[in-house]
Amino acid sequence: MASGKESCGLDNLAFDMDVSDQQRGKDGKEKEEKDTNKPTYCVTDVPPWYICTFLAIQHYLTAFGGIVSIPLILSEGLCLQHDSLTQSCLINTIFFTSGLITVLQVTFGVRLPILQGGTFALVTPAMAMLSMPEWKCPAWTQNASLVNTSSPLFIEVWQTRMRTLQGSIMVASVLQILVGFSGLIGFLMRFIGPLTIAPTVSLIGLSLYDSAGDKVGSHWGISAMTTVLIILFSQYLRRIPILVPAYSKAKKLHTSKFYIFQIMPILLGISISWLVCYLLTIYDVLPLDPAQYGHLARTDVKGDVLNKASWFTFPYPGQWGMPTVSLAGVFGMMAGIICSMAESVGDYHACARLSGAPPPPKHAISRGIGVEGLGSLLAGAFGTGNGTTSFSENVAALGITKVGSRMVILLSGVFMILIGMLGKIGAIFTTIPTPVVGGMFLIMFGVITAAGISNLQSTDMNSSRNIFVFGFSMFSALVIPNWIMKNPDFLETDVKEVDQVLRILLTTHMFIGGFLGFFLDNTIPGTKSERGLLAWNKVHLEDSSDTLATKEVYDLPFGITSCLSSQSWVRYVPFCPWNGHRSENRLEDKKMPQGRGSEQLPHSTRVIDELAF
Repeated sequence: MASGKESCGLDNLAFDMDVSDQQRGKDGKEKEEKDTNKPTYCVTDVPPWYICTFLAIQHYLTAFGGIVSIPLILSEGLCLQHDSLTQSCLINTIFFTSGLITVLQVTFGVRLPILQGGTFALVTPAMAMLSMPEWKCPAWTQNASLVNTSSPLFIEVWQTRMRTLQGSIMVASVLQILVGFSGLIGFLMRFIGPLTIAPTVSLIGLSLYDSAGDKVGSHWGISAMTTVLIILFSQYLRRIPILVPAYSKAKKLHTSKFYIFQIMPILLGISISWLVCYLLTIYDVLPLDPAQYGHLARTDVKGDVLNKASWFTFPYPGQWGMPTVSLAGVFGMMAGIICSMAESVGDYHACARLSGAPPPPKHAISRGIGVEGLGSLLAGAFGTGNGTTSFSENVAALGITKVGSRMVILLSGVFMILIGMLGKIGAIFTTIPTPVVGGMFLIMFGVITAAGISNLQSTDMNSSRNIFVFGFSMFSALVIPNWIMKNPDFLETDVKEVDQVLRILLTTHMFIGGFLGFFLDNTIPGTKSERGLLAWNKVHLEDSSDTLATKEVYDLPFGITSCLSSQSWVRYVPFCPWNGHRSENRLEDKKMPQGRGSEQLPHSTRVIDELAF
């Protein structure tokens, strides 16, 4: 057990061994209530290896649906509908790069327990580029009987498109690298408050309702079972332990309480539903005909991928050839990169809030965005056809499991790297039935939406100004993309590149919501207290003051910060922490009246947990 875990409260550990009623004292009931929503393991804690392993697998499974769906969607534009083996290679590549960037992000980036994966913000511009007349798939590639996947002609058809996609992503990622490491994103954070973050994060969840609905609708019974199981484990049974054998020098062989339902509700829910689907498949209860309702609940729908996948594969940069660049593709990808950055900033705040960490300082956000830019550059070079971003689904999982240890995410990154190299093992997980993934999405996206809305707790929601800004931003972000998608011919300027950029921007919910929130919040007159800017950092710091210090969470590892702190030039490097940051924070804390934050926000950052998780 890590010594730092004492700061998270002893009453809520995964293993409850040494806590007695006498320790609680007279205020035990109040303390128990107060500690209920605290993370079981905080950011710097290191859970036992077996808990780390289970939770790392759970995070992999949580990200699985979103990550694996990206190459499957892109395969249509790349003319790979009838080449399942190449699709499997793309899946291995995107898992390998996602794991690699996750390790870099947790170690050198923002240093929060936040998993990196493919981004849907780049799927839309990619498909827009691949739908241009010069990149449309030849008619013969749509006929399975005419496709010879090993022929040089077919390989050149799809690799040409992939190389163009790669080059466009790599050039566009330079924008994210510059914005991050130059500190520009830190400068923008002066103007980005709760009324910008709230609609951005909330719309991530709300905009995915259609995708979740399609998966849930493939078999409502299986999806409902998965959802009910996760709710049962994470909400109703989370405080019920199971007794497991344990050994210590003091107590010798004894039994300990293991809160398995609180630690692994998602993994348990998916596993049980997966097993039920397997039993229904082997007894042919589910229909064999792909056209019949319920066929996608079978576990053998993608069985051919498992047979064709190799045991070992090693993705490498340029595996599809030398990348090329399309100007239209670059502009489209840049639009997606902007949306991805806005999403990630919101995810950093949500992740810090759910993991019991202080709010991320400017240098940590700068490093996080910069590392994500490097991740998109590497993803483009490796040939995923996509970039990388913070995975909102896994941020939501932190709120459910209450395990905010970054060691778990680090291990999950290593696990994804291994899965990316072991083709057979990765292919096994492709057999998770679609309705099981849909049931999980109902939970995940709902929590993301609630986590976004909870950012409003630091604002004065009795103010008509704030109600207008948030309401107008949210509603406009739902109306405008819906209308544009129904009237695609409206945006015609006779310049294809301009048309694509406008179409991408105006059909992305979180971009519209975040932009309107940012613009209105910074132009409509309002006090800092009313806008929530005063309480934004102070309250979060007070809520986390009894758990972790900023230095422990966001400093660079391996003593790098200590080595750099003696150098005067470090203060001019936007992505490097230096002692002046902490000195300023301590000075502000002394000047700030005691209890000011708690007076403005009596419920502090517990609102997320009070909502659901």
